[in-house]
Amino acid sequence: MKVKLLNGPLALVALVPVALAMAVPTGNASLLAQAANRSFSANDLPELVVMGDVDPALRKAQAIVNGDVITDTDIDQRLGLVLAANGGKVDDAEKQRLRLQIIRNLIDEKLQLQEASENDIRIPEAEVTRSFERIAQNFKRTPAQFITYLHDGGSSVNSLKGQIRAEMAWSRVLRRKVEPLVNVGDDEVQQVIDKLNAAKGKDEFHVGEIFLSATPENLDAVMEDASRIVGQIRGGASFVAYARQFSEASSAGLGGDLGWVRGEQLNDGVAPAVAGLNPGQITDAIPVTGGIAIMALIEKRQVLAADPLLAMLSLKQLTVPLKANTTEEQARAKVQEIGSITQNMGGCGGVEALAQKVGGEVANNDAVRMKDLPAPLQVILGRMSIGEATPAFGSAEEGLRVLVLCGRDDSQVQSKAPNFEEIYAQMNDERVNMRARRYLRDLRRDAIVDYR
Repeated sequence: MKVKLLNGPLALVALVPVALAMAVPTGNASLLAQAANRSFSANDLPELVVMGDVDPALRKAQAIVNGDVITDTDIDQRLGLVLAANGGKVDDAEKQRLRLQIIRNLIDEKLQLQEASENDIRIPEAEVTRSFERIAQNFKRTPAQFITYLHDGGSSVNSLKGQIRAEMAWSRVLRRKVEPLVNVGDDEVQQVIDKLNAAKGKDEFHVGEIFLSATPENLDAVMEDASRIVGQIRGGASFVAYARQFSEASSAGLGGDLGWVRGEQLNDGVAPAVAGLNPGQITDAIPVTGGIAIMALIEKRQVLAADPLLAMLSLKQLTVPLKANTTEEQARAKVQEIGSITQNMGGCGGVEALAQKVGGEVANNDAVRMKDLPAPLQVILGRMSIGEATPAFGSAEEGLRVLVLCGRDDSQVQSKAPNFEEIYAQMNDERVNMRARRYLRDLRRDAIVDYR
């Protein structure tokens, strides 16, 4: 990339020759891509560094990418999207770092849109609008409500639509210019299917990823950035939002979602760490080939085996109210009492009689999916036989509750055989992503970017 620093006052950023703390963000079939292999040293590249606070009353160009302007309004509104996804749980220092990352992302989007234009690719406004409406549905809002939500968060419909348009345009550029050059052999796909069949019964993981590319020269700096991201996410920030803005993997546009993978499909460096996670947890920053990875475990199951979380349960709930002035000691004694008698009530048929005895109420539910229950109850019910009851749980306000397992239907729990087309698509996407990183690297290298 040819970088030109214009004369005049520095409003936000300056260019200083330091080791790259994080390589310029990716652009791929979704949003981001970057080449990990470089023929030059990271020490030769400039780094964006915050020089001072942003004056919200001053609106001006912050970068010009081959003649296309990026204003600080563009940057602020994109930052608003990230803050909204994180529920505003971002401190001022983190906002400044996010702002720099957003500048990089916007530069890549300009390059992607310019390349699409060069190839006579245009994205109809109707397609962008449909995608915007789907996102609004994900936020459980109508399009009009979502527009208000974005505005209240400091963003705008145009900012989000701009991101959507760049994703679509880059995806079509790759389909036209890159995918025809990628080849996946049937024998390669069959080898993966054979390994899947051999791994039947082993653990399979639904994972998310954030990948930051690094070179030996900037590895320590990238590791520091990655560790900071881990801290932010564990503190309540959105993994999906950080994946979209920071990750340089092909899954970035999907919020880092890799789908279901086996341990053997994961990098050797991250597989043991993922295997040790509980759903909802993330790993520490892990050095891998070409950079640093952060992995999130969304769900866990066994390869080609029945998924117990899909089981349909028939339950009876016994609720025993507690008096308003019940002390903690009395409540504990009541828990032990209820636990003792429910374990010896003779199964589901004895729940109603027991309820009359202890002054409780009974509610029936014959269609509760295991995965819809809280995780602690999933563990308990997964070990129970028909007719057994859970320990008593609840609160002084809601009373004590006991669930009795009256039936379990595993007929809807299906083991899915390997699908040739799905595996082929996954392998093809991986190879397209590799070429996409090189493609965007070349666009950056040839671009003229003026930072003001």
